[in-house]
Amino acid sequence: MKAAVNAGADAVYMGGSRFGARAYAENPEGDQFLEALDYAHLHGCSLYMTVNTLVKEEELGQLYDFLMPCYERGLDAVIVQDMGVFSFIRKHFPDLPIHASTQMTVTGWRSAAMLKELGASRVVTARELSLAEIAQIRDHVDIEIESFVHGALCYCYSGQCLLSSLIGGRSGNRGRCAQPCRLPYDAPGQALSFRTGSERGTGRKNRENGGEKTGGKNREKRQQEKDNRYLMSLKDLCTLDILPDIIEAGVYSLKIEGRMKSPRYTAGVVSVYRKYVDQYLARGREGYRISDEDRKMLLDLFDRGGQTEGYYRQHNGRDMIALKEKPAFRQGNQQLFDRLDAEYVHSGKQEPIRGHVTAREGQPVTLYLEKAPVSVTVSGEVVQTAQNQPMTEEKLLKQIQKTGGSPFYFEELTGQAEGSCFLPVQALNGLRRAGLEQLEEAILSPYRRKAESEGENEEGVTERPVSAAAKEEQERSFVKSGKSPEFLVSLESPEGLSVAAAHPEVDGIYLDSTGFGPELWKQAVEQCHQAGKFCGLIFPQIFRQEAEEFFMAAAKELREAGFDVLVIRSMEEPRFLRELGLGQIPLVFDSNLYAMNHQAAAQMIHMGAGRLTFPLELNSRELEQLKEASEGIGWEMTIYGHYPAMVSAQCVVRTTKGCTKKPELLLIRDRVGKELPVKNHCQFCYNTIYNPSPLSLLGQEDAVLRLQPEGLRLVFTTETPAQIQEVMDAFADHFRYGKDTPSPIKDFTRGHFRRGVE
Repeated sequence: MKAAVNAGADAVYMGGSRFGARAYAENPEGDQFLEALDYAHLHGCSLYMTVNTLVKEEELGQLYDFLMPCYERGLDAVIVQDMGVFSFIRKHFPDLPIHASTQMTVTGWRSAAMLKELGASRVVTARELSLAEIAQIRDHVDIEIESFVHGALCYCYSGQCLLSSLIGGRSGNRGRCAQPCRLPYDAPGQALSFRTGSERGTGRKNRENGGEKTGGKNREKRQQEKDNRYLMSLKDLCTLDILPDIIEAGVYSLKIEGRMKSPRYTAGVVSVYRKYVDQYLARGREGYRISDEDRKMLLDLFDRGGQTEGYYRQHNGRDMIALKEKPAFRQGNQQLFDRLDAEYVHSGKQEPIRGHVTAREGQPVTLYLEKAPVSVTVSGEVVQTAQNQPMTEEKLLKQIQKTGGSPFYFEELTGQAEGSCFLPVQALNGLRRAGLEQLEEAILSPYRRKAESEGENEEGVTERPVSAAAKEEQERSFVKSGKSPEFLVSLESPEGLSVAAAHPEVDGIYLDSTGFGPELWKQAVEQCHQAGKFCGLIFPQIFRQEAEEFFMAAAKELREAGFDVLVIRSMEEPRFLRELGLGQIPLVFDSNLYAMNHQAAAQMIHMGAGRLTFPLELNSRELEQLKEASEGIGWEMTIYGHYPAMVSAQCVVRTTKGCTKKPELLLIRDRVGKELPVKNHCQFCYNTIYNPSPLSLLGQEDAVLRLQPEGLRLVFTTETPAQIQEVMDAFADHFRYGKDTPSPIKDFTRGHFRRGVE
């Protein structure tokens, strides 16, 4: 923090001891954070607290006491991912600015407008947005825009990643990401073959029986595989060359990512961007020139295999990915490191002040100090009559000027000594110390404020967010089968529709728009209705320009299809659907719109949800707490399916063999041999990487039904129609009829239902 301030940052994000997205960093404890606030404010810098993790129900009641001391000390803003935390802060600290984290996956102006209406003062855009998309937010919404300009890039859209939690229980949504995207993976076209859903196992056979036997070609292939194994490890972002474009697109705050980096790295990167922002503001585009020395400096500070301008001018690309392993050792630029340490890391920053000291024989000595717009005057001991040599003005100033380790230095100091003056050195030291302390307090006092009492019945779990009338409206908005809970099937492929529609225990079918095109919608809805099922459409997990154009072109088909329910997975989608005149269709908010606590659940009902989906990172005990606290809210629950482990703007197909503009199902293999299915959803231009083993809660019927979900969902992504049939039969037997029939799923996971996440 000090290195960033010393090097010229206008603001710093820093985590406290809890609720921050860097749980393994050496985050400051409470008193240290208060000292950090004072340090930043004394030097004209803002300090923002990262409260940007998802918060469990049992943790919500701790939030007020955690935030209150920092709020009263002058905290400038908080950055937030959890909508429950968002609404809690708006209620209890109404004048504390909220920044919507990049973890909220803000991909367009509609979600930015929604957050502005709810009380956000700033949105941090998804890293994947183009300059044109950022400019659209600027043109549509009067809100501060913050975007990343330097540092590490996640492979996944931030906030949409479950891979770390699935591998080791360390949730990226809880600040504990283990960075599995930095590990090696074998990709199709190298060690694995492409396949379709009906070609299971053929890739392994091809690897065993096919291929060239020539030694030279095999060596070349092995080297190519080695050089392309880090296909999810993105190069670090560096935007010096396009900084004017970013500023002119409407970005108000330029964000440098410093994940667990050293003070030296922080100082070096901040100082470079400070230099070039100031250069652009002073000289414009015409005078904007970057030196080779500064480019080299940024690479010397950290190099993951080169740098990239990120997504600002391209949607994705092989050139953005490191591909090769980062070298274990690299010769450091010690001369650079020593300079940064001396200038920014080990030096104390001091602010210029003006002062005037007056010593009149027989009167108290006075010191006037000013740091505009603040000034103070302090008095000291009575000036004595000199017995020998009177104190000169020069000696008086020399002693007062010694500001030492204080936050200040005298830019200008004047003084006068009238009469035969004498004062002990300790009296002058005390005068100076008292003056600087009072000046410091005068600078900091405007930041101080008093928090209102949290109040009775406002600690979180005691509140009941949904009224009986709202509950009735919620129930009316859904087609009820008369059975409880509803048995729901989600399909990504049209091949499974006939078997799902024919199953007697299925109440509703959700068609995923990544696999069901507009030409199929009306016929599919009619097929469901004829079979006595209700039918919904699942919208894409990432809603950007491609999705907007897709659904605008298909607006007529969407209106005429007759969907009973729409399942949304992006905060862009509710407003977009209202624009299309479809606001009357009930909405299900999917699990990736995280409702981890009752405050978040209530906020999402307010945002238009008719029903929510239980988040995937809570265990059964935590889900029970959430269900109890969110009385009056209807929930759906996924009890089978491959978790979407990562959702990325990058494309494994494009990285490995070039863009084909053709949706495919393929595999990548991790370092322990697990094969992860990957789908490239070309119409929306994003990839989904699925967990290799599907979630199955067969055998957990009692624990699931205790939660009283209104819908139980089976999510089918890569399964064949025959497999879909087997899974539906088994779950119907277990959950509808209490039969203990054998499970057809041999390799499965309980997900987080038992173990949860840290």
